[in-house]
Amino acid sequence: MRKDTRQVQVGNLKIGGGAPISVQSMTNTDTRDIKATLAQIEALSEAGCEIVRLAVVDQEAASALATIVEHSPIPVVADIHFDHRLALTALDAGVHKLRLNPGNIGSEDKVSAVVQAAQERQVPIRIGVNSGSISAPLLEKHGRTATAMVESALEHINIFEKLNFEDIVVSLKSTDIQMTVDAYEELSSRVSYPLHLGITEAGTKWFGTIKSAAGLGALLSRGLGDTLRVSLTGDPVEEVKVAWAILSSLGLRQRGPLFISCPTCGRTEIDLEGIAQEVENRLGDFPLPITIAVMGCIVNGPGEASHADLGITGGNGVGLIFRHGKILRKVAEEDLVDALVAEANKLLEER
Repeated sequence: MRKDTRQVQVGNLKIGGGAPISVQSMTNTDTRDIKATLAQIEALSEAGCEIVRLAVVDQEAASALATIVEHSPIPVVADIHFDHRLALTALDAGVHKLRLNPGNIGSEDKVSAVVQAAQERQVPIRIGVNSGSISAPLLEKHGRTATAMVESALEHINIFEKLNFEDIVVSLKSTDIQMTVDAYEELSSRVSYPLHLGITEAGTKWFGTIKSAAGLGALLSRGLGDTLRVSLTGDPVEEVKVAWAILSSLGLRQRGPLFISCPTCGRTEIDLEGIAQEVENRLGDFPLPITIAVMGCIVNGPGEASHADLGITGGNGVGLIFRHGKILRKVAEEDLVDALVAEANKLLEER
């Protein structure tokens, strides 16, 4: 059961309140380069990104947001630090959400000006707490702990609540998985604001994927989380792909095919690894949310994969194509992938 949270509106997308868990990413282009930034947003959207965040480093970047928002296919979030004027310009540009911490953008008057402008435009704000940026007093009191992160978030939330602003999303990110899980669990027991999940500084595509899957999987399996971003060192499109894979593997959401394949063993008599990779390459963008199985022998397939919409099970230089556990035909090893793709296209035609 998912934790029941308040709901906020980000452009045409809802976060929290039982809405589907949304997938986010962040551009790594220079926001001032409008053409490059829009090209990356388009690529992210095509990969399944539903909300995109942009770094706003100065007024030139903030001014570029108006054009970017106008042409972006998905809601745009402005990432602001220290200068409240950047937030005001971003709001004037029509951004759909802000990411800022009220404690680091100056005086109460400056915070109040941003909140008032956000309220007028019905734009939510994400409070983002990272374990590496906890204030000195909280570090002295609690150390670099989950409790310190939660107290930091509550301090920021309190500032907004005093200004009668409750369109809030909260994140509590650490590169330490257990600290992150503990922090989200503690905050969730104390407030009902929607939660933005992430394991920060997770690492490269390979290690960062594993670390993100472990951390986000632990949180999502506890019913926590309303939106998420996978943080990888590399192409942000990969972040989106990993996010969807995590959600699909937990049965929370699915976009496109879910691939399953058995491990290789001494019974395998076909190039299982090569075939499985080719199947993913050729059907990775297939538009239907189906399950596709690539099994190495009759022990594992089609029996163990009878739930799959489509599948292959291998033999000595040959394989069987099956659909929902029913064998369709025998095919030579070199023709297996072509035959599977043809069956997938038949499914598409039938729907």
